[in-house]
Order: sequence, then C-alpha cells, then structure tokens
Amino acid sequence: MSKLVMNRSRDWRRACPVLAIAVATLLAGCAQRHSIIVGSIPDDYRTNHPIVIGEGEKVIDLPVGASSYGMTHMHKTALAGFLRDYDRRNGSYVAILVPAGSANEAAALRASGEFASFVHSKGVPREHILVQQYQSPSPDVAAPIRVAYTVMKASTGPCGRWPEDMLETTENKHYANVGCAYQNNLAAQIANPMDLLGPRKMTEIDAENRGGAIGDYKARTISDDFQGGSEVEY
Repeated sequence: MSKLVMNRSRDWRRACPVLAIAVATLLAGCAQRHSIIVGSIPDDYRTNHPIVIGEGEKVIDLPVGASSYGMTHMHKTALAGFLRDYDRRNGSYVAILVPAGSANEAAALRASGEFASFVHSKGVPREHILVQQYQSPSPDVAAPIRVAYTVMKASTGPCGRWPEDMLETTENKHYANVGCAYQNNLAAQIANPMDLLGPRKMTEIDAENRGGAIGDYKARTISDDFQGGSEVEY
C-alpha cells in the first residue's frame, strides 16, 4: 500500500512541471492578445465610395408657353435661385439654349432676350452669356428653354451596385453598396467643395468686438446682445 502511494506521489510530481508549462503558455497567450492582427476588419465606406471634386454642369429647364410674350415672374424666381451658386471669379459661361422647330419656337425666341438681360443683371458679364438654339424632338411639343453653366461639384459614384450576394458574410466585410447614399448626401450638402481640399484663409479680426468680449470676460459680466437675445434670466 505504501509503495502505491509513493508511486502516485512520484507521478504527481512529474505531472506538475507539465501543468505549470501549460498554464504559463495560456497566460502568455492572454498577455499578447492586443498584438493579434485580425483579418476580419470591415472595409471603410469612405474608401469604397470616396467623395471627389470635379467640374460638373448645372442645368435648369424653364417651360415657355406657346402664347407667352416674354419672361414671367416664375422664370425670374427660378432663375435667380439657379444663379445663386454661380461663381463670377471662375469666369464660366452661361448658356441659354432656345428650342428650334417646336410649337413654342416664336415665344421662346422672344423670351430668350429677356433671359439674357436677367442673367446679366445677376452679375454675369455679357461676353460670358451664350444664346444658342437646339433642335426640338417634336414639332408638336412645347420644349423648354435650358440654362446651364459649369461649376465645381463634390460627388461620388452611382449607388445601387450589388456585385455579390449581400448575405455572403464569411469575411465579415461590408457589402458593396453600404455607405453610398450617405456619401452622396454629404457631397450634396457641401456649399464649397474646395473646403474638402484644405482650410480657408482666416479673415481679418474685428478688434472692437474682440476688445468688448475680453472686457466682459474680465469683468465677469454678460454682454447686452447675448442677454437680450437669451431666453434664460441670469
């Protein structure tokens, strides 16, 4: 009986180093968990659908009735909003395309002169206004007057691409179309696409306004403009 106990104790002593090595290996694996490079990181939608800046054409079609005798108030309102983004510094041309061979050809020709005068009144030089004709697709159709000019635009590629089965997620990656609508909406909301290339130059400081703000800060008071426009009583 004593020999059996002694043999078991020897076996246990032999097993202890093996168990210690196994435990140390497991602990070492836990200690190095932050350095493991995982290959299942999802793709970035900004890489799949980048926003690019390029020259694009801005177009508006304005309907003209066959019995119309000139530019209407509706035309002026729509054209004023259309020319709001026109940059006079880049010197782009504004094209006024008048339909030819359409049911309203005569009315469109009469209105085109007023269109050109209105565009000039919005700051476009006369030498940058082009009045041209285009062939109407049908003589029975009242074709619109088309106004167009080039502008710098931010945009992405077309959405709706489904090259693969979106349920195939063995690599844990985004499907091809994810983030495309978000990038398109973001690009459409950018007022000045050049801001994506770098920051603008700082404007001149308002020394008087800055001096007043510093004075109120030192005196621990609230400016009259802020207090008068605030809904909170201090």
